[in-house]
Amino acid sequence: MKKILSLLAFALLTVGAVMAQNNGSATVGDEIYTVVEQKPQFPGGEDALLQWLGTHVQYPEKAKAEKLEGKVYVTFVVERDGSITNVRIVAPREKMALLEEEAVRVVRAMPKWEPGKVRGKKVRVQFNLPIVFYLQ
Repeated sequence: MKKILSLLAFALLTVGAVMAQNNGSATVGDEIYTVVEQKPQFPGGEDALLQWLGTHVQYPEKAKAEKLEGKVYVTFVVERDGSITNVRIVAPREKMALLEEEAVRVVRAMPKWEPGKVRGKKVRVQFNLPIVFYLQ
């Protein structure tokens, strides 16, 4: 029986946080924040992100043939205009390369997000997204 592809993306989107300090106050410039007052959001929220990933991720055929499954951690920056930049894999693993390539491809293809904010101003925010590849 043919295995059915199922993609689970855990959108417990890890936005950790360090605000740039300048005599105890946050500065808003080119720095990339990991902690913000208002985190970036995919258009439509987390449910919309899960749905978007489910329709846009294409499980690599070779990975299916090798029955390769696992979690891939993608990190990227949500820019002030909502665009996605600096996409890369956190702790790449050689055996997961096929899945990692697909995760990077799909994150780069995302629509613009609602940017994060500090003190009401749009800022650049580092975002971590775990994507789980699972065959049923």
